[in-house]
Amino acid sequence: MNWTGRRLPRTEDPALLRGEGAFTADLAAGARAVRFLRSPYAAGRILSISAPDLPHGALLVTGADLEGVGPIRPELFRFNYRAISQPVLPRERVHFVGQPMAAVVAATPEEAEDIAEAVLLEIEPEDPVVTIDDALRPGALTLHPEAPGNLVVDGVIRHPGCEAAFARADCIVELTLRSGRQNATPMEARAGLAAYDRATGRIRLTASCQMPHMLRTGIATLLGMAEADLQVVAPDVGGGFGQKMALFPEYPLLVWLARRHRGSFCWVEDRNENLIASAHSREQRHHLRAAFAADGTLLGLEADILANTGAFSCYPTTCGVEPLMALAEYPGPYRLPTYAARARALATNTCPAAPYRGVSRPVVTFGLERLMDRAAAALGMDPVALRRRNLVTDFPHVTPTGLTLDQASYVEALDRAVAAADLPAFRARQEAARREGRYLGLGLAVFNERTGYGTPAFAARGMGIVPGYEVVDIAMTPAGEVEVRIGASPHGQGLRTTLAQLAADRLGLEPSQIRVIHGDTDRTPYGWGSFASRGAVIAGGATQLAADKLAARLRRAAARLLQAEPEAIALRDGAAWAGEASIPLTEVARRVHQRSEQLSDLDGFNLAETAQYDPGGTFSNACHIAEVEVDAETGHVRVHRFLVVEDAGRLLNPLIADGQVHGGVAQGIANALLEEVLYAADGNPLTGSLADYLPPSAAEIPPIEIIHLETESPETLTGAKGLGEGGAIGAPAAIANAISDALSPFGVDIAELPATPARIRALIRNAR
Repeated sequence: MNWTGRRLPRTEDPALLRGEGAFTADLAAGARAVRFLRSPYAAGRILSISAPDLPHGALLVTGADLEGVGPIRPELFRFNYRAISQPVLPRERVHFVGQPMAAVVAATPEEAEDIAEAVLLEIEPEDPVVTIDDALRPGALTLHPEAPGNLVVDGVIRHPGCEAAFARADCIVELTLRSGRQNATPMEARAGLAAYDRATGRIRLTASCQMPHMLRTGIATLLGMAEADLQVVAPDVGGGFGQKMALFPEYPLLVWLARRHRGSFCWVEDRNENLIASAHSREQRHHLRAAFAADGTLLGLEADILANTGAFSCYPTTCGVEPLMALAEYPGPYRLPTYAARARALATNTCPAAPYRGVSRPVVTFGLERLMDRAAAALGMDPVALRRRNLVTDFPHVTPTGLTLDQASYVEALDRAVAAADLPAFRARQEAARREGRYLGLGLAVFNERTGYGTPAFAARGMGIVPGYEVVDIAMTPAGEVEVRIGASPHGQGLRTTLAQLAADRLGLEPSQIRVIHGDTDRTPYGWGSFASRGAVIAGGATQLAADKLAARLRRAAARLLQAEPEAIALRDGAAWAGEASIPLTEVARRVHQRSEQLSDLDGFNLAETAQYDPGGTFSNACHIAEVEVDAETGHVRVHRFLVVEDAGRLLNPLIADGQVHGGVAQGIANALLEEVLYAADGNPLTGSLADYLPPSAAEIPPIEIIHLETESPETLTGAKGLGEGGAIGAPAAIANAISDALSPFGVDIAELPATPARIRALIRNAR
């Protein structure tokens, strides 16, 4: 039986649905509570931090106490990157509201919070740099002496033919777009529990994180401790979306406390902390110019990309991750003969930015797809025909930035989506609605998603720490059970289920006989966790390789026991077969482990293998179509229908794939309509609760229709492509185009997200 490709329910879900999951905060019993004091100012000089009436047994920790603790300082060796040091706790200056300045330790969280409120802070405030324009203004405050002019990254690509392409263009389309700052808002905020083992002197850090091995390496480096003395465990993680990739200062402080005081210390972030002090993302402004021939052929593209990346650079990806991804991936799925772009990251007195589901690609897709609609209008062409003319159809295709697009279905996805949406029927309904004073709109977005890329891609960025590969250890116990130990660390992607399906097919077992172990640096091989739509591709490829090697061992052992050649052995239904003769794999396992004298001339007496996989990457693709209704009097947008035609190669588990698309689209709708982190001019965040920052509810998400195409990738072992971020990438552009279509009678053109009711009303008023 082939288990791969079946819609198996996730094995992870029953315990979570019963409320029996084990999250970091669930494990805090007996630990002392830690509360962080956070800066009330966006910029300022620290004069003093004191607690004159500190209760007995309580602790106040400041930067002055952390002698010998190094700063967080991620490196990038290209694109004029300026390395910035972030102290675990600052001694001299604060750089954003919410920056941890000190920590209070008490017996309970309530007591720690009361003590923290009584701590005396003296800060001499300064005029902060808050926006992109603030950072670029001559004479603005320089946050870090290492980054003059607050410029942290400055990347440039320019093809020599770009000027000529614009000179011969029949139509030039320009667009300045803005993407609002977002917070990933996982259901579980950050949390950490550091516990000292008096018998061994080791520390066990349990943390809600996406990259346990990276976190261990980073903390050990900062504290000057042996990595072998630190175990990092990611238990159940209630969402990450990229926000939990980074090395945050709270975690090394917890480990420092556990080592210094030989005890257990726990910090659980509240929602206000998460909204103001955990990583933000996607505050960008792009200016685009596109050159088109009279027949709609795209001749060239110019892009000026500005990203507000906050006060510090995230570890390990650096603050370059957003602007440089936009720089590299702006060609998208379109044939682009020539390209010129500049991408800059700017430091400001705001919460640092880090990857969030899709990173820059929702903004890039927003820009490209708005350009396509504007160009179609300028040229008098059908928007679908314009896209079809310019989409890549010959593979492999090398983009102007050097990326290789593997086999895909860009035109096919567009055509399937347009057919399913039934555009003629929609236009008839749209016209009838307008006669009634109602404004319906339909928007589409075509895009590709770079997924499953290993060290070659990250090395090309010039990163000081180069992630990418994955290692899988696989072993069969004497009882015939299989353990798959992975360096990837899922937080909702269903990898335990998917990888068990892959291994089961290679070994002739059922997925229930495969146990996938992850999220524990003591029990798993060094790996890079889960991010960038890489789990099924890279961890899946390594699992398949490891399972094949274990299967070969089993065949050799079974061949000896059945007196056959290894090539004649088939593994199926839990047994090894040689023609009509068979032996259960449980018996093979017991013989190998416990009667090894029968197999003494085979290579080893165990059933364990290791495999590593490090691919160059692949591109999934999709077309999203959104149908909306806009209330012209209030600016409210309702999404009536959302259609996705998705091509993620071979689907290892279609049920899990659907879930990934649903979740991504929900976050994309929020990006388009609801979510935005706002700051006052003095750098104070205005969205410090879920009453102000608006994640989507079920009421805002329509039924999501999904059509899957399966163009298997020749670049991956499994034929699969990643799809974890695609829903979030395409939805904002599709909805922006749909709103613009709905309000075309008013001449409204969406160029800023989120398209809130207030912004839509302002656009309508200005157009009138």
